Formats: sequence, structure tokens, C-alpha cells
Amino acid sequence: MMDELRELYQEVILDHGKNPRNFRHPDDANREAKGENPMCGDRFMVYLKLKDGVVEDVAFQGRGCAISTASASMMTEVIRGKTEAEAKALFETFHDLCTKDDHDHGHHGPVDEDAMERLMVLSGVRQFPVRVKCATLAWHAMNAAIEGEDKASSE
Repeated sequence: MMDELRELYQEVILDHGKNPRNFRHPDDANREAKGENPMCGDRFMVYLKLKDGVVEDVAFQGRGCAISTASASMMTEVIRGKTEAEAKALFETFHDLCTKDDHDHGHHGPVDEDAMERLMVLSGVRQFPVRVKCATLAWHAMNAAIEGEDKASSE
């Protein structure tokens, strides 16, 4: 059973790694942040369009290993349409998922169970501490973008 699960997880990660979703630079993004992991050579820009406290659009560009690319891709899928608070709670919970043992998840407010279920495929990085940075890179950038200042739009 575990092996089947592992294979499924690898397929999902490879799929997102090869065909990342939301790999673009939206013209109307009003927040952005860079994530870099020099060890792996991962470099991403995460772009958010925040409106009235809601993530209306989220995308990323850059290059990285399959895990960081897959994680960024999946992140863009699960945080679109979320409020800033929900996106931050997902970041905290995902970070715990990647860094702590199963029984050790703190609660960071209400979390979208459906989203967490999809993100479970990345929890395998816990066994490889050096990969945790890959999995959480885009999330840290997203969090920084939410906490950042609006970019003056050039209209």
C-alpha cells in the first residue's frame, strides 16, 4: 500500500514539476516576492493579485527542481480564491506538514482540509530534510508577498 501511495505521490510531483500550473507573470499582480534556495539552484518569483484581502490570482515563474516546482504549482492551485488569512494558515500548516511529525501539527486557524489532502503528496520530504527547503520555498515567497507592500500599478 505504501509503495502504491509513494508511486502516486511521485507521479503527482513529476506531473506538476513538468507541467507547472499558473507558470506565468500576470500583468495585474500587485504583490510579488522572490524565493531562492542556493543549495538547489531554485529561484522563483511568486506573483499575487490581492483584492479586498482575497487572493484573486497567483502565479509563479523561475526554475527549480521537480519538488520545488511541483510545490509552487500546487500552491497556486490551492490558494487562489482564499483570503489572506486562509492563505497564511495554509502556509503555516503546510510548513508543519513538511517539517514536523504527523502528531505534531499545530492548529493555525481553520484550514481547507481538501487543500491539505492534496498537499499531502509533498509531506514525504520530511524524510529528506535537505528537500524541505525545496518544498517550502514558493510558500515562503507567497507568504512574504502577502505581507509585502502593494506595488504601485503603472496605469
